[in-house]
Amino acid sequence: MAIPAIASYSLPTTSELPDNRVNWQVDPARAVLLIHDMQRYFLAKYDVSAAPVPEVIHHLATLIKAARAAGVPVVYTAQPTDQPDSDRALLNDFWGPGLPAHPEQYPVVDELAPQNGDVVLTKWRYSAFQRSDLRERMRTWGRDQLIIGGVYAHIGCMATALEGFMQDVQCFMLTDGVADFSRERHDMALEYVAGRCGVVTTSARALEALESGQGSQQAEVAMTQAALTERVATLAGVSAEEIPADDNLLFYGLDSMRMMTFVEELRREGFDVSFMDLVEAPTIVDWVALLNRQGVSA
Repeated sequence: MAIPAIASYSLPTTSELPDNRVNWQVDPARAVLLIHDMQRYFLAKYDVSAAPVPEVIHHLATLIKAARAAGVPVVYTAQPTDQPDSDRALLNDFWGPGLPAHPEQYPVVDELAPQNGDVVLTKWRYSAFQRSDLRERMRTWGRDQLIIGGVYAHIGCMATALEGFMQDVQCFMLTDGVADFSRERHDMALEYVAGRCGVVTTSARALEALESGQGSQQAEVAMTQAALTERVATLAGVSAEEIPADDNLLFYGLDSMRMMTFVEELRREGFDVSFMDLVEAPTIVDWVALLNRQGVSA
């Protein structure tokens, strides 16, 4: 019933990949990078010194760095420990009780650890869209593409790609950025996504697309997350350390008068933003995404 130990296997080469039914291309201005369930508990099922784990981690770490540099949001899913039976429901029948109540089992592996400004979603079902606000966040960010890497390819990664398709999100599964129970399951997941709900692509191709957006992003972005946090903290009369990146800023003394003042400042600097833009998504993460997406007008 529990997840079995997983034998080493080699990742597919480019010549072994299935043909994509559609020709979607990763666009840094539309994309979100999803790091799916790369927690210590799940990777402990592998020999982490043997293929495919070291390669998958390396590819994802490289993409995370490129995504952050290009202003592409990085989202993680992480299943909670010690889940009540009422929350796991039918998952109990297939996989047992899930992560044990040991905090050391929960974190994402160190090489891929989330940073300030990344989003970590609590994972309750196979799909990252279930019981989460992932789709709403993507709409707020003005993004409709999802690059998917992590474990396990034929379960959560594939389910997320399928549900993304049904919610009008173009999903890209990384052929060498996912791992599975076996090479057979890995290949099955790639074939299904390529033929039914998304695109399969190598990490190298996804990296090339993300890096193509870094130059324009760096030219347009007039405010980093750190700088924005400092400005908001000054406006609210608190220290920058007191403001989490993903918490509602209205809880930190940023009332409507201060918000209107800030909007006026931003508009003078060339940002085409409104009071309602900021109110509808009042977090540092959302504001950075909004300003990065719009850039500065001439």
